[in-house]
Amino acid sequence: MLNLNGKNALVTGIANNRSIAWGIAQQLHQAGANLGITYLPDEKGRFEKKVQELVEPLNPSLFLPCDVQNDAQIEELFTAIREQWGRIDILIHCLAFAGKEDLSGDFSNVSRAGFSRALDISAYSLVQLSAAAKPLMTEGGSIITLTYLG
Repeated sequence: MLNLNGKNALVTGIANNRSIAWGIAQQLHQAGANLGITYLPDEKGRFEKKVQELVEPLNPSLFLPCDVQNDAQIEELFTAIREQWGRIDILIHCLAFAGKEDLSGDFSNVSRAGFSRALDISAYSLVQLSAAAKPLMTEGGSIITLTYLG
């Protein structure tokens, strides 16, 4: 069995119990990793509540909002990681998004704005999160990215 005792792992992208990120978080917890979990903030707090209830049995030491289209939230997330953990060993990037209108119908009808937003959230966010994590990977580390449909 994998032993991740003493390792700090940040998991992004948990939306529900069918999320790939949820399965990864469970395995990291089982292997002994210290978990940080992010959620997508919304005005009504729906995602926060749903994700918090789901991950509660994993006892994450960090549970913070992170909208990857908001540079300030990314900075706040990694400031909290630096202050609480001092370093990060594992970053799980499991984010994807595309508007429903761009997922249905003919691919050639995807809007420029929809494509740009999907690319920003689903792909460029890996660059942003990796850049923020790099200075905190003082003992080396792993960055894993994966996704499914947006």
